[in-house]
Amino acid sequence: MNSFGWYGALVALEFGLAAATAVALLWIKAPYGRYLRGGWGPTVPARVGWVVMESPAVVVFIAVFLFGSHRTDLVALVLLAMWLCHYVYRDVLYPALMRPGGRMPWLVVALAMAFNVLNATVNAWWIADLGGYADSWLTDPRFLAGAVLFFAGLAVHARSDRTLRRLRAPGETGYRIPYGGAFRWVSSPNYSGEIVQWFGWALATWSPAGLAFAVYTTANLAPRAIDHHAWYHERFPDYPTDRRALVPHLL
Repeated sequence: MNSFGWYGALVALEFGLAAATAVALLWIKAPYGRYLRGGWGPTVPARVGWVVMESPAVVVFIAVFLFGSHRTDLVALVLLAMWLCHYVYRDVLYPALMRPGGRMPWLVVALAMAFNVLNATVNAWWIADLGGYADSWLTDPRFLAGAVLFFAGLAVHARSDRTLRRLRAPGETGYRIPYGGAFRWVSSPNYSGEIVQWFGWALATWSPAGLAFAVYTTANLAPRAIDHHAWYHERFPDYPTDRRALVPHLL
């Protein structure tokens, strides 16, 4: 099997994982955060878990990128920078800003690591080797529109995370209704923003791997957003009735 054959098989695997994840999450709430519960094996501090499970998205991506035949091309370097903008936030800043005390099962960490190895491999492989972008791609409408969506989604994602962190005073526990920003329209704008971000990436890279990642992100986060929305309504009788779970006015 040649390089494109192996690449296609790995991308197909990611699409398959997206389908399996969507089906599984219709029946099972992923056991971390507010849904942490027993029966999922040993746990680890949430900060440690986030760093460990997200680190392959940085380490593997850079390693594969450095072996690519187009690793010094301008477009490849710009796309690398975009990727790292997200994952420096997700793997370094986000866990550093988390409140201490949370835990997550090692099983969740291991599954996320395995996915990130696969996902980083296919995305870096395309960008640094198989894609072969001309410098003119940076002025292509697909790249420009994708970059706008990517950074807009990242901004919504990061701002929503900050809003959630600030809901509780130091030493306070429990949950409150979040307000402000995109919380005016949806219960989980952090997830909405991340989904938009990776569809922007799919457009900016115009790649099978980018599309697979966007589809997987939706399969992983949309069910959780719907669960969060139901959870808020069950817990807070005064929860805003005009909010949707994930997409303003629709879902």
